[in-house]
Amino acid sequence: MKRLFDLLAAGLLLVLFSPMIAVVAVLVRFKLGTPIMFKQLRPGLNGQPFELYKFRTMTDEMDEEGNLLPDYIRLTRFGQFLRKYSLDELLQLVNVVKGDISLVGPRPLLMDYLPLYTEEQAKRHLVRPGITGWAQVNGRNALTWEQKFELDVWYVEHRSFLLDLRILLLTVFKVLKSEGIQHGNHVTMERFTGSKLS
Repeated sequence: MKRLFDLLAAGLLLVLFSPMIAVVAVLVRFKLGTPIMFKQLRPGLNGQPFELYKFRTMTDEMDEEGNLLPDYIRLTRFGQFLRKYSLDELLQLVNVVKGDISLVGPRPLLMDYLPLYTEEQAKRHLVRPGITGWAQVNGRNALTWEQKFELDVWYVEHRSFLLDLRILLLTVFKVLKSEGIQHGNHVTMERFTGSKLS
């Protein structure tokens, strides 16, 4: 039922949001240049890699040595706007249709994090990752990594179709209120370097 719902809902949303996706694509091209799409390998079900799609929100500005400048410099006001209303994540509906992710599930993080999880935290990969999840509607980037992973594992152990519907409804309100986008004074979440928990 979950996969069928994902396929039908994501397909419908792609059709409904296609004008908005086209407008965002043109604006990204005009304000940030090419490529308009950000693609990155992320771990999916059982940690298997897949290519995640998002709209670009940062420039490619580099220092004299060719290293990318910090996120807070490369993240423009336009990029902040896209993130504030989760418009940069519209392309992930394509990932849902492909079966890479679900509408609801633990957010797919970086491949680098896989060996850093505790055995308990690694349970977040027992289900498909999602565009939104239990951690996102309970604090998003305002949470610590440990709090996020605890919520992710809780979802894995209590997942149900009704819980997914509840999370989707809460997500709409969270996006409209633009809650939990930043982590403290950082424009993006700091890298996970391993949990202090046993």
